[in-house]
Amino acid sequence: MSTKTFLEVEAKFAVAESIQLPELTRLSGVDHIAETRKHALSAIYYDTEDLRLTHAKITLRRRTGGNDDGWHIKIPGAQGRTEIHAELGEPVDGRYEVPAELLREVRSVVRNHALEPIAQVDNNRTELVLADAQGKAVAEFCDDHVTAFSFLPGGGQQSWREWEVELAGYLPGTKDGSRFIREATSLLIGAGARVSASPSKLKTALGDSIDSAPLPPALANSNVEPDSAAAAVVAALKANRDKLVDYDPRVRRNEWDSVHQMRVATRELRSHIQTFHGIVVGPEIERIEAELKQLASILGVARDAEVVEERWQNLLASEDSNTLDDATREHISHDMGTAFRRAHRHVVAALDSDRYLTLLDSLDRFLANPPVAEDPELELSEADDAAVISSVTPAEPTAESAAEDSSAAEPTSEEDKALVEKAEDSKKHSKKDEEPHDMDTVMALHLNEAYKKLVKRHEKAVKNWDNLELTLHERENYFHDMRKAAKKLRYAAEAAGSATNLKTKNLYKACKDMQSVLGDFQDSVTSRDKLLELANMARRRGEDTFGYGLLYQRERAIGLEALDDYAESFKAIKSAFKPLSKKLKKSA
Repeated sequence: MSTKTFLEVEAKFAVAESIQLPELTRLSGVDHIAETRKHALSAIYYDTEDLRLTHAKITLRRRTGGNDDGWHIKIPGAQGRTEIHAELGEPVDGRYEVPAELLREVRSVVRNHALEPIAQVDNNRTELVLADAQGKAVAEFCDDHVTAFSFLPGGGQQSWREWEVELAGYLPGTKDGSRFIREATSLLIGAGARVSASPSKLKTALGDSIDSAPLPPALANSNVEPDSAAAAVVAALKANRDKLVDYDPRVRRNEWDSVHQMRVATRELRSHIQTFHGIVVGPEIERIEAELKQLASILGVARDAEVVEERWQNLLASEDSNTLDDATREHISHDMGTAFRRAHRHVVAALDSDRYLTLLDSLDRFLANPPVAEDPELELSEADDAAVISSVTPAEPTAESAAEDSSAAEPTSEEDKALVEKAEDSKKHSKKDEEPHDMDTVMALHLNEAYKKLVKRHEKAVKNWDNLELTLHERENYFHDMRKAAKKLRYAAEAAGSATNLKTKNLYKACKDMQSVLGDFQDSVTSRDKLLELANMARRRGEDTFGYGLLYQRERAIGLEALDDYAESFKAIKSAFKPLSKKLKKSA
């Protein structure tokens, strides 16, 4: 079944039966009324029992009558609503089924829950096509006389009149379109209309009966104290749960950068669960984390293929030595695109699976009733107690060599020694005697744990960079681990900064810059791996592999160049963490 997609930008107005239509040709750009149409429309609206679509401001209907009869789904957006149409279709066993092409747009919202009729809206519409001097439509004006029925418990019948102005032609999503809507609003209000208080005919049809439906789990308020560390963690997790749900249909449509953003949301969810372990607790966390890891892995295959394909196209565009033969160019040009399309099909299959939908349900339940620790003190190991605040200065690598051994086990300044002594003194007190920390301190302690892990990974990466007993991949993997640590610290800094008084903006930016540096480096590593795979396949086919080696070495040089900024990036993270060190010093 084919679908059509439109950007719907419209304004709605409540109007009394006695109000006369103003002269619409007074609007800028409107020369004449090109056509007047009359339609008898009847639409059945569908939703889950707990009205998940309605609460998400999404409408799904099957409408007959008019020149666009069929299934319609409307999804809110920044500039207007995306409207997708599908054909009416035939009933199956006496029942109309929502087309799969539309269902995929809301699968992450409705999951496996049944879609049932919730309202009927009948509309006697007079439609005027407003045209410019060339006869091109610039907008459609609708004068609607509506009768609606709510099928929800306590629902009834309502009737009203409303006007709609919907942009046409090139206007939707443009500044000219926004100006037209403002001018039309002024004209219609001057004629006696009022801007509609309801965003849709469906919301008006449901009226107060909407309150009879249960609240979707995703909208349930959690039972945590508003000013607690747990509330900050739950807020961060909810934001990324919502991002995951939001990007689901975009990934299915293969919108640009959608796989990347959904993978980021998945990883950030998992990172928060790991970083703030001890604030939220319980066995369900491990299961959710494992499922998120699996999802991120599936998305990662597609994302890597997407990144490598772009890099290879850039390599080909910059290749001026004329040393690549036609067969090599053909494989570099197309093989990774084929791999991405295959990986994307696997991603969509995963998003359609019960396993993924169960994960989303689990996240909803977890966030609605999070298992919060009674005393969210950070459980530090004895080894970690000796360095509550890490202010050491490990060696830093350059593109030529990152091999100087940074022996950071011992403090290097009087301030470091004083901090370690304080930490040692704190071990003399049992946990029973400790006073509970305020939310800022609890979050700072968790940030400190993430920071210490980052420092340790930095030291390993620097120490082993020129260790020839290790393979190149083993040495590069230490920097990959460092990138993951920077990512976790960045996510934690964002969560803490948005919910506490901690000043984490600079730390967030520094970690993001480190991610960018090491991201470019890791992308070059991934690209080289794929080039080796293609070279091996070409060799088995008896083809020339010189070109693959040439591109491999270019990627190696690009990766080493990316490390030029590593040292400064690490210094920036250390500098940005100092305010948090002071916070911990005061609370020690």
